[in-house]
Amino acid sequence: MIAINQYSIIHFVLWFLIAHYTKIGWLLFLTLSTGWELLELVLPFDFAIETIQNKIGDIIINILGYRLGLLFNKKSSISPISSPDQ
Repeated sequence: MIAINQYSIIHFVLWFLIAHYTKIGWLLFLTLSTGWELLELVLPFDFAIETIQNKIGDIIINILGYRLGLLFNKKSSISPISSPDQ
């Protein structure tokens, strides 16, 4: 059983970018992340047909991407939006 597939990379990059460029908190992140995996249980598309192990792997990859995005956000010295008055 494979817990990670090609979509796991997309999950990682998506959550990395969201954490890096937005200010959503852990609660909203976990709600969206697990909510999507639950929604995939009823979606009638090929990409949504996964094993439970893969869904758990996706959530773990999501957490890693989100956490690394937050870390890089804190270390970044350039703010995404700056005004001349600052």
